[in-house]
Amino acid sequence: MTPIIPGKPSNARPPGDSSDWHTTGIEDYRWLVSPEAERWLEIAAGTNDKSLVQLTLALRKDLGPTRTHLVIAQTELRRRARVKFQRADRMFFTRQLLEQATDETIAAYKARRLAAGERRADLCCGIGGDLMAMAHHGPVVGIDRDPVAWVLAEANCQAVGLANAEVRLADACVSCVEAFAAWHIDPDRRPQGKRTTRVEVHEPDLAALERLLSRNPNAALKLAPAAELPEAWRQTAEFEWLGSRGECRQQMVWFRDLARYPGRRTATVFAAGSAEPRTISGNADLEVPPAASLGRYVYEPHAAVLAAGLTGILADAHSLHSVSPGIAYLTGDRLLSDPVLACFEVTEVLPLDPKHLRDAVRERGIGNLEVKKRGVKIDPEEVRKQLHLRGDQAAALLITPIKKKVAAILAKRVGAAAPEKHPAGEDHDAG
Repeated sequence: MTPIIPGKPSNARPPGDSSDWHTTGIEDYRWLVSPEAERWLEIAAGTNDKSLVQLTLALRKDLGPTRTHLVIAQTELRRRARVKFQRADRMFFTRQLLEQATDETIAAYKARRLAAGERRADLCCGIGGDLMAMAHHGPVVGIDRDPVAWVLAEANCQAVGLANAEVRLADACVSCVEAFAAWHIDPDRRPQGKRTTRVEVHEPDLAALERLLSRNPNAALKLAPAAELPEAWRQTAEFEWLGSRGECRQQMVWFRDLARYPGRRTATVFAAGSAEPRTISGNADLEVPPAASLGRYVYEPHAAVLAAGLTGILADAHSLHSVSPGIAYLTGDRLLSDPVLACFEVTEVLPLDPKHLRDAVRERGIGNLEVKKRGVKIDPEEVRKQLHLRGDQAAALLITPIKKKVAAILAKRVGAAAPEKHPAGEDHDAG
């Protein structure tokens, strides 16, 4: 059995984080997940924003400032967590651990790949996003050396009734990974409080990860989409970029028996309303030929496809060309339906001139304008402010070089609307 080794938190938190256990004691978190706190959480959940100040004052009399703050903060965190977890109202979070947690859709997909049915380990498990999904497919042990994460992960597994999950307070670096069929890890990507994509300074760091891999190579590493990886891994591991809700959420590195396509890159995108994800696999950096002229439609590849470097594979599959050399906007005359392509129907190509653009949006009654850019240094929000938008029509403005000149493509989005940005979105460049 893995030894219980309390230590400093595996996730360094910035000063002032309401979830910081240096100012909120571990006993306060134990209280938060206890039946005693449940009734206070229910009261807070049923209180509207207008009554929140009165409730806070009332709670302070009974609970004191620290536990009152925990109750109020937990209520807001549960609201934010609904985009990730169906049963968020029964779960427990801190702000940072919620940001780092894998959402249920992606976690379920990963769990199916992680030696389903056999005993597995989830190292640096946080509040248990991946852990809970893995528990639906067989026994799993979650390990974290942050006492707060340990308490919350255990409570979350109990809250959703997962008997297959065990949570241990221990250091991932000394875990007996050889005792498991496979293991998953989510290293801390900001151990000093600042985000980094350098795996050698993650916690556990590259050397520690290599030692774990030498003891059991059947591993899955969750990293930031832009993580800088060792060249030695590129020939034997599969690199997969996972996307949902319009963003690339994480990069997975699958080793040994878990790798479906060793040495290759994969982009997997989970589209709303689709039962199965859309997957593209191949080698990166396939060149996309530029178009002789702009087509009827402009397509923007999903962020996961861009991160994986598979734009060329996607363009080739659909016979698309780039609007300009090296630009990730694609164009063609056929209307395509593909969840990894956002489609825009071209209305007019304009010079990037405020007067021309103001006239164009005013004539069309455009009051809702989505401004996007590629290959140019410009602030889309500043462009939007200069146009004095009024009207009830919606459109998109794609600013990009065409034939070496910056152009503004006025277009209409076809199909799904632009994905909404959620406050609990995957912390895809941290962790």
